[in-house]
Amino acid sequence: MPGLIERLRGAMSVLRTPAPSDVPVPATVEVTDMLGAIGPALLASTQATNDVEETLQQLADDYGRSDLRVFVLPTLVMVEDTSFTPSQTAIYPANQSPLRLDQAGEVERVVRRAFRERLEPAVVAAEISRIKLVLPRFGPVLTVLGHTLLTVGFGLVLNPTLTALPVYVILGAIVGIIVVVGSRIQTLSLLLPVFTAFAVTLLISVLVRPLVHDDSLRLVAPSLVSFLPGLTLTIAAVELTSGQVMAGASRLVYGIARLGLLAFGVYAGLSVAGEPTSTATSSAQLGAWAPWAGIILVSLGYYLFSAAPRRSLMWILYALVVAYSAQLLGNLLVGPELSGLIGAAIAVPAIYLAGRLRASPPTAIMLTCAYWLLVPGAMGFIGISEAASGTSGATNTILQTFGSLIAIAIGMVIGAGLSRDTTAVVRAWQDPRQSRAH
Repeated sequence: MPGLIERLRGAMSVLRTPAPSDVPVPATVEVTDMLGAIGPALLASTQATNDVEETLQQLADDYGRSDLRVFVLPTLVMVEDTSFTPSQTAIYPANQSPLRLDQAGEVERVVRRAFRERLEPAVVAAEISRIKLVLPRFGPVLTVLGHTLLTVGFGLVLNPTLTALPVYVILGAIVGIIVVVGSRIQTLSLLLPVFTAFAVTLLISVLVRPLVHDDSLRLVAPSLVSFLPGLTLTIAAVELTSGQVMAGASRLVYGIARLGLLAFGVYAGLSVAGEPTSTATSSAQLGAWAPWAGIILVSLGYYLFSAAPRRSLMWILYALVVAYSAQLLGNLLVGPELSGLIGAAIAVPAIYLAGRLRASPPTAIMLTCAYWLLVPGAMGFIGISEAASGTSGATNTILQTFGSLIAIAIGMVIGAGLSRDTTAVVRAWQDPRQSRAH
């Protein structure tokens, strides 16, 4: 019997998703290798390639290696050493899974220390390797609870009917369990978006729709919040706006493909159930208070689901409130289609400003959460799902979604530029020698 148990454990271990390997860092690490360790970690922290490239190039200059040239794509980092003849190029893959909020925050802290203290490259590389292996603070139960709160909060932001709330709770818990279990099995993790969308749609069409008077896709979308590629699409738009054509185009294709997989799962679920897409009725929505309550739940859900650092909950809530308030202001000034531009242009500088306070977490944590609230990933998913089901008006929804993405991207570029220029002016005011150096 013990031999049989060992065989079963060995067979099951083959199916699990491989964990990051604990590769020892050599005692002597060049600046090139340090950049090759930082770059993929920043990309896994959902930073745009142009921002990562700028950070790595500044690090190379600060470490006295102005002869290094850095090129960043979504899946790899290239560092060219022009001190050799001919020049030599080192390639570092960036194919790791996205980092949790606590890991992204630690990566940003290491980068800041490298700028400030000129840490040894071996120390920086070792810290990055350590961060990748850090286990989440919360176990599976709290992770599923976090996904449930995310689902309910995201659903409240859509201002649903009262009968939709218990559906969000049940679906959020079910999808959270699927994500926790499925992500540990390598084969299932590849099909997880399609399988989850299919299962959730089938469940709603067969069991929930007779009891809940709301649109089916508005019920499905919040439960799939962890799969929606809204952040990916927005970063793609930022990269295209910044002239990063290859990076932006490849990321855009990936985001659209992810939406297509989710839409196919919904279409398959509707086909099996034999039901039409929309069942919306005249039931009253919850009202203007619902999105604000949703923001509170979303902040707590992010804190648990993505294992945010300690004492960061209030700062995540701050970022979400600022982003949503700025978007409401944009809606009043320029209309809903361009509200994301105003929202991002205000939210990004406000978050960078808060990041200067000693008690605040790294800005990467607040920015990631704010982007999730700004991006219209749910609308893109609904539009593509409606198009797959032949629903009228789907094309307009898709076009509005991509228009909103471009508006948000422009607002993010404006907000980041304002923050960068303001910082440079303040530093030059405090130290006039810096302005003469430029």
